[in-house]
Amino acid sequence: MALWGAVLLAGGSLWAAPQKVACIGDSITEGAGLANPGTESYPAKLQRLTGAEYQVRNYGVSGRTLLKKGDFPYWNESAYRQSRDWNPDIVIIKLGTNDSKPQNWRYSTNFVADFEALIASYTDLPSRPRVLLCTPCPVYGSGAFDIRPGVVATNIAPAVRNLAARLGLEVIDFLVGLAGHREWFPDTVHPNSRGTTVMAAQVRTALV
Repeated sequence: MALWGAVLLAGGSLWAAPQKVACIGDSITEGAGLANPGTESYPAKLQRLTGAEYQVRNYGVSGRTLLKKGDFPYWNESAYRQSRDWNPDIVIIKLGTNDSKPQNWRYSTNFVADFEALIASYTDLPSRPRVLLCTPCPVYGSGAFDIRPGVVATNIAPAVRNLAARLGLEVIDFLVGLAGHREWFPDTVHPNSRGTTVMAAQVRTALV
């Protein structure tokens, strides 16, 4: 493992500053529907799993899209600016669920280009962070909040996988990792605490 910001202490021992992990996303990252997002969201659980080697921050904003022409683009949020100002070492991007809404997916031809631009806005930072892309989580039944399960599964998730393959980036496949567990999604879209535990474990596995 690389030593980020290693400092030589008195006595000759090395202390490595924790790697800064920025979790970018929508309401699923933010922790919507959970009793206590501050402890139950997947970034909060990831922090507990990774311990002192990592410093994890949650930059999720409910309802946001990756598409710049979406109804509520993540690009316009202070969380986006703050995540870049933090100059993270690792960036985990989990956007796309809200892009499946009809009013947003009408701009589907822009999805890959907008995703590439978002990635570049992080990889161009002075820290040159490692970027991991996440597929959306599965959406069960007929979906809720105008989110379309079919678009998520057959359009957005494959686009994320293909983009990652083309750019040589790692993928965390939440669509597969949380498949078959309708009971983890009380409102069909947002994972409960059991679901976020699985998400955090998937991310932790990807980081090592």
